[in-house]
Amino acid sequence: VSAVDKSTGKESKITITNDKGRLTKEEIERMVHDGEKYKEDDDQQRERATAKYAFESYCYKMKSSLEDDKVKDKISDDDRKSALEACNEAIKWLDANQLAEKEEFEHRQKEVEKVCSPIISKLYGSGGAPAGFAPTSSAGGPTVEEVD
Repeated sequence: VSAVDKSTGKESKITITNDKGRLTKEEIERMVHDGEKYKEDDDQQRERATAKYAFESYCYKMKSSLEDDKVKDKISDDDRKSALEACNEAIKWLDANQLAEKEEFEHRQKEVEKVCSPIISKLYGSGGAPAGFAPTSSAGGPTVEEVD
């Protein structure tokens, strides 16, 4: 910006910049680099959390289904007790191992599924599948992420 005093003819110039509080180019580049560096860790944490949630959800859904009065009459007490025991042990393990790795959550879920799936199959065979419950597999369909 420049200004001229018409009576004296004196001229002044000043440059106005908006740099206060802004990041430098180097700081921005460092932040982008750090973001890329930690992306893999973030992806691993997301996968771990997804596996944990899937395992926890499976256990609670199975436990709820097995405790449903409509289901109790359609499976044997021994089957129901063994499945409930597997679910309760899994939930107890989950409470004690919140920071386990993705592979451990998946392994534990498969172990519970080995106990529960045959029982649920018997239940389906008798035509009495619990509402909203279907056998799951950790190797199911693709994971869909919403991207902006």
